[in-house]
Amino acid sequence: MADANVQKVVTIVGARPQFIKAATVSRAVARWNAAHPDAAIRELIVHTGQHYDPSMSQVFFDELAIPEPFVNLKVGSAPHGRQTGLMLDRIEQVLIDQSPDVVVVYGDTNSTLAGALAAAKLHIPLAHVEAGLRCHDRRRPEEVNRVVSDHLSTLLFCPTDRSVDNLRAEGITEGVHQVGDVMYDSVLFNRERARERSDIVSRLGLTPGAYCLATVHRAENTDVPERMAAILAALRQLDRPLVMPLHPRTRKVLGDGLAGLLDRAIVIDPVPYLDMLALESSASMVLADSGGVQKEAFFFRVPCITLSDVTEWVELVETGWNQLAGADTGRILAAVSDARPGRDVSPYGDGRAAEHVVDLVRKTA
Repeated sequence: MADANVQKVVTIVGARPQFIKAATVSRAVARWNAAHPDAAIRELIVHTGQHYDPSMSQVFFDELAIPEPFVNLKVGSAPHGRQTGLMLDRIEQVLIDQSPDVVVVYGDTNSTLAGALAAAKLHIPLAHVEAGLRCHDRRRPEEVNRVVSDHLSTLLFCPTDRSVDNLRAEGITEGVHQVGDVMYDSVLFNRERARERSDIVSRLGLTPGAYCLATVHRAENTDVPERMAAILAALRQLDRPLVMPLHPRTRKVLGDGLAGLLDRAIVIDPVPYLDMLALESSASMVLADSGGVQKEAFFFRVPCITLSDVTEWVELVETGWNQLAGADTGRILAAVSDARPGRDVSPYGDGRAAEHVVDLVRKTA
């Protein structure tokens, strides 16, 4: 017979940023269990397989010591509808078999949406980490995933005051908690490990503080040739060395266009988390369409140029650390010329977001 005092939690992840966030919460679960052996949490990690390339998946489990997934659903790549449908079907069966007390989802991917839908249809309490984020552009699939997941959630863990306000504006006030940002927890925990263990900056022949770091992977850019061409035109005109970890989707899209980029940049495969932190912390500037990279740049107080027309992390723009440049060559280069440190503020909590999440999840038992 199962121990009535043990709370079973199913954590659903599928993409690189979720592995990083889940690692932080899993460490907090382990600390909770050590301190509360009579009220333990049993966490089962379900990997949807949305990111399946080893450089985008297994390396993070290994490096961050994330518990091995209870199951890998191996959904892989597919158009949004098919991918989400496959995930929903397979997650639903896991939840029926396991009957968890709580389902936890992270962020804004199709894995998040599928997990939220499956939990809601089975009437299982749902906890959404990174709730309340809005860029107010429903054309972006991530925005749709966020909105739907929030409206289905029992517990909504917000990283900022703004995210709480966004939920209130949509009529969501029950179960809302401003806990801070689990990615901030992760950077605080791993930044010294990155300094000690990563030699990527020297290995690539880079001078700290004298190079740019760029990442481009969102479909809004990779799937629109004109946007990619404008971004690449700007990257080729930068006045300092550029290093660019290339997402598999971006590499496939660039094809023959990669040769021109190689003339001016150090193009590498996606790197493990500690290497990415080392590259971010030593860069003079970051150019990215990734929400996670925007925040990590801020945590290291490195100016960021966002290669998107909108961002869900509006605090970064308001504090001056982030400039929205879209996919316009002129705007990108103007933003690069204008980049400078912003205000010294800390809108993302006290570095204990994961502990707050675990405490609140346990109280739902």
